[in-house]
Amino acid sequence: MQRTEKYFEQDAFRTQCESIILAAEPDEKTGGGRIALDGTVFYPEGGGQPADRGTLTLPDGATLNVTDVHEHDGILWHSVDALPESAVPGTAVSGCIDWEWRFDKMQQHTGEHILSGILHQMFGAENVGFHIGSEAVRMDTSVPISAEGLQAAELAANRIVWQDVPVLVSYPTREELAALVYRSKKEIEGQVRIVTIPGADVCACCGTHTRTTGQVGQIKILTSENYKGGVRLSIVCGARALEAAQAMRARQAEIGALLSAKASETANAVHRVYDEYTALKFTHFGLCSQLFDALAAQVTPGADAIRIVPGLDPDGLHRLAVRLTEATTGLCAALTPNEKGTGYCLAQAGGDVRALTKALNAALNGRGGGKPGICQGSCAAEPEQVKEFLLYHIVKGKYTFTNLPAEPTWFETVATADTAKINMYLLKDRNPNIVFNNFDGHYKSSIKPRTSNLYNADGSYMHVMDSWLDRPTKEQLNMK
Repeated sequence: MQRTEKYFEQDAFRTQCESIILAAEPDEKTGGGRIALDGTVFYPEGGGQPADRGTLTLPDGATLNVTDVHEHDGILWHSVDALPESAVPGTAVSGCIDWEWRFDKMQQHTGEHILSGILHQMFGAENVGFHIGSEAVRMDTSVPISAEGLQAAELAANRIVWQDVPVLVSYPTREELAALVYRSKKEIEGQVRIVTIPGADVCACCGTHTRTTGQVGQIKILTSENYKGGVRLSIVCGARALEAAQAMRARQAEIGALLSAKASETANAVHRVYDEYTALKFTHFGLCSQLFDALAAQVTPGADAIRIVPGLDPDGLHRLAVRLTEATTGLCAALTPNEKGTGYCLAQAGGDVRALTKALNAALNGRGGGKPGICQGSCAAEPEQVKEFLLYHIVKGKYTFTNLPAEPTWFETVATADTAKINMYLLKDRNPNIVFNNFDGHYKSSIKPRTSNLYNADGSYMHVMDSWLDRPTKEQLNMK
């Protein structure tokens, strides 16, 4: 099959062409197909530049959307969203690219050439990575460059834009190429295409570019970060630079309105708010410490402590759980509602809460972990549901039951390890078939309707048990 003629290499501003189909193949994955043409205005993906988009129109009027273009062995294959029976080899087609899409890529690519050339001149930096993304252009340099250096390079690059110098394309002979100093990311076989921007860059490139640097409009570095011994830059050019400036202005106006500050004073206003926030955060830390001390003071040594405190961040959860472990050797849990459901921190002095944490995550769609004595995470359940789960496992581990449900009903315990007292409120299913063992007391009916009391063996009051829909009998409690 003959190679495809690349009309865009001679004229990047050409938007249409008349071509002949060389081959057509269906694409079972997309339901469309691939079409090879004898000549095309569509640029194929390569060299960091995305492929062109557009349409191919058949003689019968059928229009095929070109979604991607790739080159294989000199043949350019156009991915289309449909492949009608009339799309056969030898058929004439009319191609038309999406010009707005193409010109944007031309601005970004030419701007990258200018900035890369300037960085090479000023710092000896090689461009070791380049990609035109949907929002910005990514550039990776081979050497580190300071913020001041990048600012100076940005200014120098824009001066080239303001000078509106021509962007020249040439095809030097092998002898001419040997005497030419130019940038190239890889060894190139065959004819080399050189793009020259006077005063800025000489580079081997097969992409599409503007005719003059003035058509780039503007070059703006948005961000920079250290990357593999050099810097990774995010830049925008042309219309993208204008859009970025407009977006920045809109954000600044919004910030100014929120802080009641002029555009020139927003930085000072932000510093003021930050200082106020830092002071409030310090005060909040102290108040939380007082609250945690008070909650810990209410815990009976040896008892389990589950506390729900709204508004805690992960650090606050950790601090509360640790403070509770200083007051008891029982299981300690700090819970707080958050956007995911519940943030939790489980801890036990001298214990291992990892198995319980794993069970909680599995049952309540959670994520988290930690060390034997303390684990932290979040789950997709309400704090009361997490509390229910923990209490169920606490009681299940301390007492023996008959007919215990596989899943916990809602209950609460004030049991302690040394006295083995338990007070259970079955407020959901209120299953009357549960039989309690290990109680060291006896059962009496209360004068309150549908309410039961538990007493210790010496006759002292243990605690009120909330009424069940079907109150258990004395035999069900299986007292000694």
